[in-house]
Amino acid sequence: MSDTVIAWLRTVVPGAWAALITGLVSIGAPAYLSNALGNATNLVVLPIVLGVVYPLLRKIEASLPDWLTRILLGSAQPPSYHGKHETP
Repeated sequence: MSDTVIAWLRTVVPGAWAALITGLVSIGAPAYLSNALGNATNLVVLPIVLGVVYPLLRKIEASLPDWLTRILLGSAQPPSYHGKHETP
């Protein structure tokens, strides 16, 4: 798999997990919280959840089996950004 695909997966998959968690939280959120935020609930909560989920997954990644890392981060292999130079 190319580094571009790996990088894309490792960005999109945690975002999808954050969106799922946000959806579940919004379903069970107390009325006073969801009413206060109105239609902006998902717009406010999703970046917060993503800001927690992604660093947490990266921190525990080394202790996870490869199959679980693939599920949570999209790939068990981090992309390599070294040695990639475009020539004009």
